[in-house]
Amino acid sequence: MRESPIKVWFEHEGGLLRLRLARPKANIIDAEMIKALSLALDNRLASARLSAVLLDAEGPHFSFGASVEEHMPKHCAGMLASLHGLLKQMLDCPVPILVAIQGQCLGGGLEVACGGNLLFAHPEARLGQPEIKLGVFAPAASCLLPERIGAAQAQDLLWSGRSVDGIEAHRIGLVNELAEDPSGAALAWFETHLLTSSANSVRLAVKAVHSDVVDRIKAKLDAVEALYLEDLMTTYDAVEGLQAFVEKRAAEWEHR
Repeated sequence: MRESPIKVWFEHEGGLLRLRLARPKANIIDAEMIKALSLALDNRLASARLSAVLLDAEGPHFSFGASVEEHMPKHCAGMLASLHGLLKQMLDCPVPILVAIQGQCLGGGLEVACGGNLLFAHPEARLGQPEIKLGVFAPAASCLLPERIGAAQAQDLLWSGRSVDGIEAHRIGLVNELAEDPSGAALAWFETHLLTSSANSVRLAVKAVHSDVVDRIKAKLDAVEALYLEDLMTTYDAVEGLQAFVEKRAAEWEHR
């Protein structure tokens, strides 16, 4: 039997839920990874003592991104539905989600990271949404990044496909804190600020901040998912770009 793609455990007597991507070095956000994360959240958020979730990853990289093969026309509807379902779960999480990032955090990996609340990153981490270089766009990031870093900064990353290091990510507000040990920094933030607080009060504070923002992002996710499936994936260039990536060759754009 294949091992789970994530590791799950509690710390601080149930006050902190730990989720760890455990398919290094790439930690690809594929259907199996998404299902495991979704089940972990479904089954472990009810505890009255829970004050936070800490999501990190084994190996040198947080995640190379989503499975490109699962984004091909035959599979992409199911893939987007499951990924966006996970992100909606994360947005609805009653406690803060802290995310620790090292190495590459790209594409679907950054989308999952941005489904969290506070991001802690190594200064040399690389964060980006390179989808446009494959002839597609990043649906979830198109909804999450403008809320997180503002329209101008989000447009730069989404339309250029460029990656930024942790230092620039911190400067533009994508990352909350830089640290040589991002998981340790996230854990220290939890222990300093949340561990000694009322878990019930933390939950109400999260609800107070999230109420309108979460509804707005979830509605936009549905609209952008439809745009991706009904408009983008019916074009020649979108299929050509994905196919070229899988075949490890340069795409031949026809601009249609």
